[in-house]
Amino acid sequence: MSRSIYGVVMAGGSGTRFWPASRAHLPKQFLRITGSQTMLEETLARVSSVVPADQSWVVVGRQHEAVTRQLLDGKGSHVLVEPFGRNTAACIGLAAIELRRRDPEALLIVLPADHYIADVAGFCRLLGSAATVARRGSIVTLGVVPTRPETGYGYLQTATAIAGEVEGVPYALLERFVEKPDQPTALAYLAAGNYLWNSGIFLFTADTILTEIALHLPELGAGLARIEAEGEGILEEVYAGLPSISIDHGIMEKTSRPCHVFRLEVGWSDVGSWEALYELRSGEGDATGNLLIGEGRLLVEEASGNLVQAAEGRTVALLGVEGLAIIETDDVLLVADLRRSQEVKRFVVRGDHGMS
Repeated sequence: MSRSIYGVVMAGGSGTRFWPASRAHLPKQFLRITGSQTMLEETLARVSSVVPADQSWVVVGRQHEAVTRQLLDGKGSHVLVEPFGRNTAACIGLAAIELRRRDPEALLIVLPADHYIADVAGFCRLLGSAATVARRGSIVTLGVVPTRPETGYGYLQTATAIAGEVEGVPYALLERFVEKPDQPTALAYLAAGNYLWNSGIFLFTADTILTEIALHLPELGAGLARIEAEGEGILEEVYAGLPSISIDHGIMEKTSRPCHVFRLEVGWSDVGSWEALYELRSGEGDATGNLLIGEGRLLVEEASGNLVQAAEGRTVALLGVEGLAIIETDDVLLVADLRRSQEVKRFVVRGDHGMS
C-alpha cells in the first residue's frame, strides 16, 4: 500500500435515474441499494486495500456535506466541499491541488461514488497495475468489457495491439472517446472487440492532470492556480466563475499525452437504473423472478419479473402483472415498465415531486 496513492471519490451526482428513491437532498450514493452500507461507504471500503483510509477524499457539494461527514465520522476519510457544482473537471482539479499541496508526488485514483464491483480483490489488483503505468506520466482509465450493445454509455476505442503489461496484466493505448451510440453502432462496437464502456475511473498524478487542465482548460486552470496560491478563503469567489465541463470532454478528448486503458472484467455495474439493480440482484428474487427491496412484504399471484421496493410495515400485492418497477417512498409511488426505468428522470425534469 503506497503512501503516495490517494483515493478521490466523486459524490456530487444527483442520481435522477433512481427517482423517486434518489432526491436532491439524498441522492443515490447515500442510499443502501446494493448492500447494508450506502454506495459511498461501499466505494471507500472497496479500495481500502489500495488506499489507506486517511488518504481517501470524498468530494461533495455543500448540500451534502453534513450527511457525508455523518457517514464518514470516525472512519478516517476526508471531505472536500465544492461550493458549487461544476462537473468532473473542476471536481478532480480541486482534489488535485489539495493533494499536491500535501504530497508533491500524489497519485490519484478517481472513482464515482455510486458503482458496484463484484470481484473486489480483482479490482484492487487491477488498480495496482494501473497505478504503475500512471506513475510514468500517463493518463490511465479503466474500460468495462461490454456484455451487450448498450446505447446508454460512452465508449473507449482502444488500439488493437497491446501497449504493454504490468505483472502479466495487459493494457492498450486509448485511441478516442466515443459518445453514446445508436443501436446499430453499439452492435458494431460489440462485434469489433476493441470498444469498451467508459467506467469513469481514472488514475494520474496530481501534476499530470493539473498540467493537462492548464493546457486544455485554461480558464479552469487559472482558477485552480489562484485557489492553490491564495487558499480556501477565495474558493467560493473563484468557483462561481469556473466553467462546467466533464473531464472526458475537457481533457480526455483533447490531450496528446499517452492515455492507456486497462480492461475491467470484475463484475462492474453503474447501477444506473431500477432495471440495472434488478439485473444485479435478480438472483435474490422468488421462483418467478419477483424481487423485493426493503423491509416490506410481497404477495404474489400469477406475477413475474417485477421489482418492488416497500418499507417495513407495507404490503404490496401483485396480480397478473410482469416486468414492472413498483417503488414506494414516503411521498411518491412509482409504477413503471421495468425496461423503461431509465426514463423516470422525465419526472425530475418536469418537476413533478422532482428532486425535493
